[in-house]
Amino acid sequence: MNVVIAGSGRVGILLATRLSLRGHAVAVIDHDRAALARLGAGFGGTVVHGKAFDRGALEAAGIEHADAFCAVTSGDNSNVVSAKVAREAYRVPRVVARIYDPRRAEIYRRLGIAAVSSVSWCAHEVSSLLLHPGLHHELSFGDGEVRLVTVEVPPSLDGRPVDLLQRPGSISVVALVRSGSSSMPTAGTALSSGDMLYVAVSNDTLLDLERMLEP
Repeated sequence: MNVVIAGSGRVGILLATRLSLRGHAVAVIDHDRAALARLGAGFGGTVVHGKAFDRGALEAAGIEHADAFCAVTSGDNSNVVSAKVAREAYRVPRVVARIYDPRRAEIYRRLGIAAVSSVSWCAHEVSSLLLHPGLHHELSFGDGEVRLVTVEVPPSLDGRPVDLLQRPGSISVVALVRSGSSSMPTAGTALSSGDMLYVAVSNDTLLDLERMLEP
């Protein structure tokens, strides 16, 4: 996959390095030469000095053949402008932008741009760790309204059907790991103490899930 990343800060560098190590062709754009230098001599991708929304810089980074564009600079305005250019002018199929002001998320989505609000995400994650220490958070979707968590089946649920933990529209057990093997549980699947469950749960029913798992 050909990926263009706007921004060579901590997020941009980590993203570029991970994608490059996985074999993807990565190009990074930043107006700060010192920031680009932090990618290091071992970075196998392309480095472009310039503004993220400048067409010359974008084309030097290979935007015309890009499969994805990520805007992760330190400014919301720069991110939305460069993401909009990538989407509308170059028809890049996958466009993601980081935003600091969560109120702008809906604007991005209307433009066909996937938005990640680092402020909202961090607030949700910290509050969940404080309020729901028994649930191990793996992923969050959108602004954290839906989460994927892992939980261990307590002895009190040994032999009971997985249906006891299901709530249509709010709690869904999507995978079960037992003795190192994973499966997708069906309505009649019996739980066993020590099973590890992957559960998709809405943010407002996390407490309900915890209560169902009490010993």
